[in-house]
Amino acid sequence: MYIVHVFVRVNPAQVKAFKIATLENARNSKQESGIARFDVIQQQDDPTRFVLVEVYRTPDDPAQHKETAHYQKWRDAVANMMAEPRTSITYTNVFPDEQGWD
Repeated sequence: MYIVHVFVRVNPAQVKAFKIATLENARNSKQESGIARFDVIQQQDDPTRFVLVEVYRTPDDPAQHKETAHYQKWRDAVANMMAEPRTSITYTNVFPDEQGWD
């Protein structure tokens, strides 16, 4: 699995609109064959902070995801809602062991 955590800080006045746009993107993203999981989580003590947890089946799947109409619609819709540029970190799963890792 290829896992990406996308960190987003939203302008306080835009939190509701961001959630609406992001949930629509997440629902559509979960329908993609290359996506195993797509979670949207909101920080409890700072509701302007979100993490998108995107679990892809292969390293090529994120690029395919970015070509979809729903991702491009989301990207354009939320661009001005962010308090700062979003960042991401890429991970590889260790457990459950699907890669033969010892």
